[in-house]
Amino acid sequence: MDNGNQPATKADLAALEDRVGKRFQDLEDRVGKRFQDLEDRVGKKLQDLEDRLGEQFLEAIHDAETRLLKAFYTFAESNQVRLAQVENTTNAVITRLATLESRVTDVEKRLNMPPQKTQ
Repeated sequence: MDNGNQPATKADLAALEDRVGKRFQDLEDRVGKRFQDLEDRVGKKLQDLEDRLGEQFLEAIHDAETRLLKAFYTFAESNQVRLAQVENTTNAVITRLATLESRVTDVEKRLNMPPQKTQ
């Protein structure tokens, strides 16, 4: 091809076109491979990030559930204590009411039945 100052022939131009075409193809292949490598690396990093965020999200949900369950158990326990106190108070009131009813009945018996005269 290097023929000095002589004009280029069609064959010279075709050879040059082939060489330039091959170089462009090589360049395109290398750039494509680099972009593919970059895309693969970015994709992997995004997948890793998504996995970590998913794990953190699940952990946060689990922690929230645990806190809610602890709060509900605490609430239930305090309500059980209150209910036991109410039941004890109710039982005490019922016992006292029964005692009062018994005393009132005794008083009514005495009032309705005059004492017997001893002969």
